[in-house]
Amino acid sequence: MKKQFCLLLLLSGLALSGLAQPAPNASAAIQFIKLGNTLREVDKPQQSIELLLRALPVVKGKDLYWEAVAYENLGLAYNDQENTTEAIRYFQKAQLIYKALKYTASETAMNELIDGATGKKEYAGIDIGSSGIKLAIFSTKLEDGFYTKLIRSKPDSPNVTLISGTNQSFEAGQAVLRAYVDSIRQHKIPAERIYVAFSSGINDGLGKQPGLRRKLYDFLSAELPKGVQCDTTLTAAREAELYTVGAIPRKMWTSTSCMDIGSGNTKGGYYDDNQSFHAVSFPFGTKSLPALIDKDRSMGLEQYRQEAQRIIKTIADSTLKKTNADLIGLQQRRTVGFGGGIAWAMVTYLHPEKAGLTAIPLTASDVERFKRLALTDYQALLHPDMTDITDATTRKKAEKDIANAQSQFNEKQIIAGALWLEAVVRAYDNTTTAKRLVFIRDSDIGWVTGKFLEDVNRTYERPLASEAK
Repeated sequence: MKKQFCLLLLLSGLALSGLAQPAPNASAAIQFIKLGNTLREVDKPQQSIELLLRALPVVKGKDLYWEAVAYENLGLAYNDQENTTEAIRYFQKAQLIYKALKYTASETAMNELIDGATGKKEYAGIDIGSSGIKLAIFSTKLEDGFYTKLIRSKPDSPNVTLISGTNQSFEAGQAVLRAYVDSIRQHKIPAERIYVAFSSGINDGLGKQPGLRRKLYDFLSAELPKGVQCDTTLTAAREAELYTVGAIPRKMWTSTSCMDIGSGNTKGGYYDDNQSFHAVSFPFGTKSLPALIDKDRSMGLEQYRQEAQRIIKTIADSTLKKTNADLIGLQQRRTVGFGGGIAWAMVTYLHPEKAGLTAIPLTASDVERFKRLALTDYQALLHPDMTDITDATTRKKAEKDIANAQSQFNEKQIIAGALWLEAVVRAYDNTTTAKRLVFIRDSDIGWVTGKFLEDVNRTYERPLASEAK
């Protein structure tokens, strides 16, 4: 790999050394256009621009396709330099030619790149969960032929226990949603780019109480903008798929499985080689497990610790050790993308120095240490040593995350969540395939962002498939 990279730089140097030479012929111009894009990938946008501008006059008006590609690559290079005006100008030039050539997929991609450069095309997703309401405002970015998300705003989510079904919790949720809708209005996001849904935890938790579920729906729907409805059809399997789309890069789908441990349930899955999604779900979560362990909330902590270990082992033995094709498929994936509140709490407490990172590698030792501290030294877990964090921004973010974790989870919930997380990780390790565990930050809003990523990817894929025929 190192030799290939050195060769690339050598070829780049040779090409650029000829900039003062006469204009290249058509064949060399095409090579320059392709090389221009490669130079972008090795973080040399200015050299890319110089090479592309030299090649452009050779193909302009003579080969429309390569003229459009040159414009597109120029737009990308200027975008890398954050020169929005020039980037948009060249994207628009490329778009017009692609349209004339009837290359619909390329035309659609240019439209998305223009929207991305201007920052105008933003989306909003609202997750109404069993223990809170979350908002994500984001835009999309085209990478490797598929769309990824760029978070523009993700407010801290107050702890609102909607699953309790009380008027107080419903009114608190209504107030949170009202504030979120005001934020969406400030971003001027139209109704067709706003997605609001009951999470599977709400649907499962209130599924046997249709009156309460309808009451919550009426409470919250009153705050939504005109033309926006709340989706109440989400299942754990569907949420798991959207979570995968929203949290995992497309190129990693076939080698990665996901597991999201939420407040009310645990769901996950994986895509096979045919792009079919296989979901698994379990009706156990960080905040629903304590209700099973301590039904009347009367146990002292010592009794609770013993009972939590017994009950969660029984649940794990009866659910996670079942032999079925989907569970085996999960085990065969090398990388496991973890999300959910308890995984976030573990990373927050054990690795405050990684507060600014999006993807954080984990080990089975991290999970075991988290469980051990939860059971034997809870105060030490809640107050990690941060003396080695010298970066002020990272330290501030870590302190904020720790305060949020302390407010969102009590000791009994942390104990139950840590035990369940360990059981899930052990189920994954029950295989000869070596595992790489990765915590994915912002995965708590992964499925609401996944809904739009799925939509825009399909919009892009349809004309691409049509052109391939």
